[in-house]
Amino acid sequence: MNYCEMSEEQLKLKKADLEERYAAFKARGLKLNMARGKPSTKQLELSMPMLDLLNSSSQLVSSTGDDCRNYGVADGLPELRELFAQMMGLEAGNIIVGGNSSLNMMFDTISCAMTHGFSDCKPWGRQNCVKFLCPAPGYDRHFAISEYFGMELIAVPMTPEGPDMDLVEEYVKDPCVKGIWCVPKYSNPQGYTYSDETVRRFAALKPAAADFRIFWDNAYCVHDLTDCPESLLSLWEECRKNGSEDLPIFFASSSKITFPGAGVAAMGASEANLKELRRHYSFQTIGPDKLNQLRHIYFLPNMERVKEQMAHHRAIIAPKFEAVIRWLKKELGGKGIAAWTEPNGGYFVSVDVLEGCAKRVVELCKEAGVVLTGAGATYPYGKDPQDSNIRVAPTYPPIEELELAMELFCLSVELAAVEKLLQK
Repeated sequence: MNYCEMSEEQLKLKKADLEERYAAFKARGLKLNMARGKPSTKQLELSMPMLDLLNSSSQLVSSTGDDCRNYGVADGLPELRELFAQMMGLEAGNIIVGGNSSLNMMFDTISCAMTHGFSDCKPWGRQNCVKFLCPAPGYDRHFAISEYFGMELIAVPMTPEGPDMDLVEEYVKDPCVKGIWCVPKYSNPQGYTYSDETVRRFAALKPAAADFRIFWDNAYCVHDLTDCPESLLSLWEECRKNGSEDLPIFFASSSKITFPGAGVAAMGASEANLKELRRHYSFQTIGPDKLNQLRHIYFLPNMERVKEQMAHHRAIIAPKFEAVIRWLKKELGGKGIAAWTEPNGGYFVSVDVLEGCAKRVVELCKEAGVVLTGAGATYPYGKDPQDSNIRVAPTYPPIEELELAMELFCLSVELAAVEKLLQK
């Protein structure tokens, strides 16, 4: 029955029942954490053989004749640049492979823009105002970088096709708007893939600011969960057609392919952008960890091996996503108090609860022993104007714990909704 259609008496009876069930959950003393989208221990074990591929008797000279133990090769090893080029839809010559963190590369790119600027423009940090577009719900760590540098964050609503491009096209008429964060495939947290039209409209943008940049974080470019993988049109190719190659800067990593703490990250851009970024990096480092890059080349020599590796990941995490959706449908379906996405890939399920209830749901779960991503985290400044969006991260807990967590989550959604409806 739709809770929004219940009488006050029916809601009170339902509340009493839910409170009794909730008290029983609290008494169990659970300690479960679903706050971040981390690979599980089983997923990390998939890459353990990689650690045996490099030892004191290994060939440690790259294909270009460089000793990987030494300084140099600032753009990264060529085989890995080629692999990331295939993953990201660029040419190897437009790729830089660095350390283990793509977020680090994004931060450094923003830092470069703040201190030295792009396109011969005054550095962002010396301009009167800097605004950044933030598709929301979106990735909290993207927003945190912009906020750290003192930018004004502007929320752009997400749709199943991607960000609301009518708004994006309107906002970029303001010369203070300097960029936009994008997770174009299996977006965080909704799992949406940008439509072809959205990608083409990004490539055709005519920003008032010559130093406007699209931060294209293709974190889930090979992270499919079903037999119906979604395809993403190449922004690079579309920009080349439009003569707008300087607009995007691309990012990806192997964090959720091999090891999050010891993977490899890559960025891609036009030659003009890379010239600025290489200069920036030349003061920061004399070269990346090439031994780790070499280890990855041995373990993932081509895209076929990447696909094999991702199939193993899928076998572990797809049942977890299925469990989340099963619980949501079983416990919340038809009650008018929640809606959710059913992604074909990525690392999250996005749940929208009754307006004004997300913080209460997260609080109820925490009090009963399950830690979720904080309510509001998926919006700029951590403020969800509707207080309704919750990011569910199924990958890390063992499935037995996930089942318990989802039972409690659904119970908390119901209880928070009934409490809210009784306040009206």
